[in-house]
Amino acid sequence: MLAFLQSLVLIALAEMGDKTQLVALAFATRFSARVVLAGVFVATLVVHLFSVAVGEALGLMLPTFWLTLAAGAAFIGFGLWTLRGDTLHDEQASAVRRFGPFLTVVVAFFLAELGDKTMLATVTLASQLRDAFPVWIGSTLGMVVADGLAVVVGLVIGKRLPTRAIKYGSAAVFIVSGLATLGALMVGA
Repeated sequence: MLAFLQSLVLIALAEMGDKTQLVALAFATRFSARVVLAGVFVATLVVHLFSVAVGEALGLMLPTFWLTLAAGAAFIGFGLWTLRGDTLHDEQASAVRRFGPFLTVVVAFFLAELGDKTMLATVTLASQLRDAFPVWIGSTLGMVVADGLAVVVGLVIGKRLPTRAIKYGSAAVFIVSGLATLGALMVGA
């Protein structure tokens, strides 16, 4: 249960202000919220299944010390990445329009998520927690919760989202998590 909750919370926070959240928000202005969330869910299930598989493999191949060191550094990196921000590329959305609303969302979201910080965070969590199914489900639901929030809030209040506060809050959670992970490593060493 802990792996599920950690994955859900960390991935939901990582998704705040992320380019894939902007993709979901943009699609919500053109398609129904149900279609957008279904597309996000399907794309995330596939991407995060792959991410968890990679993380599990790394967890079995590398010693715990190096995994913990890499995880702490990665979380700090994710925090800095969050501060830097992401941008939404129009060509991603326009390249897949011909597939209809559902497939357009699935393909665009899938492509936007590849190599994204939430995908890499899922790999990191899977390698650290070594509990594949809860990490997969938790990270997938974390994405859907964050993107669902963006869709709902975006539809309700439009462009008045406090993106700066969300960005700094999410970055702080990642940086503190990374420092705590590295601190625990140093205490245990």
